[in-house]
Amino acid sequence: MMLKLVLLCALAVSAEITEEEDVLVLKKTNFEEALKAHPNILVEFYAPWCGHCKALAPEYAKAAGLLKAEGSDIRLAKVDATEETDLAQEFGVRGYPTIKFFKGGEKSSPKEYSAGRQADDIVNWLKKRTGPAAATLTEVTQAESLIADNEVAVIGFFKDVETDGAKAFIKAAEAIDDIPFGISSDDAVFSKFEVTKDAVVLFKKFDEGRNTFDGELSKENLLTFIQANQLPLVIEFTEQTAPKIFGGDIKSHILLFVPKASKDFQDKMDNFRKAAEGFKGKILFIFIDSDVDDNQRILEFFGLKKEECPALRLITLEDEMTKYKPETSEITAENIITFCTAFVEGKLKPHLMSQDIPEDWDKNPVKVLVGKNFEEVAFDPTKNVFIEFYAPWCGHCKQLAPIWDQLGAKYKDSKDVVVAKMDSTANEIEAVKVHSFPTLKFFPAGEERKIIDYSGERTLEGFTKFLESGGKEGGAPAGDDDDEVDEHKAQISYKSCSFT
Repeated sequence: MMLKLVLLCALAVSAEITEEEDVLVLKKTNFEEALKAHPNILVEFYAPWCGHCKALAPEYAKAAGLLKAEGSDIRLAKVDATEETDLAQEFGVRGYPTIKFFKGGEKSSPKEYSAGRQADDIVNWLKKRTGPAAATLTEVTQAESLIADNEVAVIGFFKDVETDGAKAFIKAAEAIDDIPFGISSDDAVFSKFEVTKDAVVLFKKFDEGRNTFDGELSKENLLTFIQANQLPLVIEFTEQTAPKIFGGDIKSHILLFVPKASKDFQDKMDNFRKAAEGFKGKILFIFIDSDVDDNQRILEFFGLKKEECPALRLITLEDEMTKYKPETSEITAENIITFCTAFVEGKLKPHLMSQDIPEDWDKNPVKVLVGKNFEEVAFDPTKNVFIEFYAPWCGHCKQLAPIWDQLGAKYKDSKDVVVAKMDSTANEIEAVKVHSFPTLKFFPAGEERKIIDYSGERTLEGFTKFLESGGKEGGAPAGDDDDEVDEHKAQISYKSCSFT
């Protein structure tokens, strides 16, 4: 009998679920119990030392408190993934924070959280996942609350909610996770917001305050309308706004790097905003405070220094990122419009960064390449050239450095093998797009301009076998390789190089 009591007590302790600021604290011992007790639960897998996690914590707790205060059955929870390694492995946690939504008590296929990192974003996303895509608004106060409580809200005004237009509105609402939608056929609601016929209105706490859709009511047209109007005409790049900036369909961004503390900040912003008006829905206008420490790697990515700001750059975030630089450094509305117009019309040439060629670039066994000497060295038809594309701050590159030096020393007297390296944070070339650090590529001798990715072991023996086999042992055609571990992915774009 005593043994039974001890076991029951132990089970009770192991399954206990504590809370910190309304957020459930989960471990392997109580995880399944939490899913049973709370069928709809958002779980953050975090690391105590992670800057992203620390930044998220107050907003995450605020969202948990809002839902709890409403009496919602949705709960927020967190797991210290550095301690609960079994849970982290089970749910494929490779970076921090990783946030997953478990619906209906099911743990087999949680949904990856995909919205912003502010409390309202979290709450709206969860409500969309558990409730109707658009709330039915039968009273003016409901519509007023929806607008007052959210940065952006969309309301469909339809006298008959069974029309094709209303159905298209609901489909659009289902496709957007981080904006609340409402639908109303109430005369008083129509009157309050001065709507006289079926309409879709986007309400927001910035710029014009509201936008009314004008066009054929279809899901696609509504999504385009919302996408074009849901963000401010000019938006500051911060950790909070980053998910909204990158989560949208507008993949062309113009960036104004400017110190907010400068005397002419407002003048520069006025010109930037004026230019933005003509490219709504085509180019996202973003400004980055060049004085903020967290933004320095973004400046580095664009080849800029603080003392060179204010400055403009344009980037496309398609399959291959492409950067553009204006011909003039003078920031006026007219110059910005000219620059963006040339981009939209396809008349701009990409801007490729390059350092100057070092005087001693070929002095050491490992040759130093930059954009300006890459072509003649890498594609020398008489040489087999093995190149490491690295970042000075990359931990994996630092680990590889002594082995790469050994490889260079081994082949320093070779007549047809060249071992080289290039800092890809400061140099760009058209022939090679670097997505991870370190990237290792082999350029075999010949006129064919072949490029072979190295995908073998990062050891002196592995590299040697690769070179002696002519790039066959441990190689793959360029573009076919996959980094074996997500941690090896380089944070090289402005999309990912900040807040790390």
